[in-house]
Amino acid sequence: MYYCYFDTPIGELLLAGDSAALSMIGFPKGSMRRDPEASWIYSEKPFEEVRGQLSEYFDGQRKIFDVPLDLSGTEFQVQVLKALQEIPYGETTSYGAIAKRIGRPRAVRAVGAANGRNPVPIIVPCHRVIGSSGDLTGFGGGLDTKAALLRLEAENSGGLL
Repeated sequence: MYYCYFDTPIGELLLAGDSAALSMIGFPKGSMRRDPEASWIYSEKPFEEVRGQLSEYFDGQRKIFDVPLDLSGTEFQVQVLKALQEIPYGETTSYGAIAKRIGRPRAVRAVGAANGRNPVPIIVPCHRVIGSSGDLTGFGGGLDTKAALLRLEAENSGGLL
């Protein structure tokens, strides 16, 4: 497993994966804060494309990511992660809507749990999921980070890249 750090407007992100795919983004704070494991190897090279696309995202120029991902988890969790990728840039949805989208309308809490375990936030946009009341709800990078990502997208909604 390789890793590197990437400076962004929301803080330094930890990127991890192998030479073929990104498998983790760790936030600088919150429940999704991560540290590299002792066996991991520091290298920026496997993450050149990811870093470029994240830079474009934070500059308001990239609306859709196109990097290889290693989405690990149960079949249900992966199903939720794939549904999250379908949420358009600059829009939000609810946990209930995601549950309906995957054909499990009563699995709202399970969708919330899978959303909370998203290993590659931002690229798989779990920040676009809000409570049914419209309130911001839990986020692995902290609610201030979630609000900043939503604000960035609201300010830059327009043509897709």
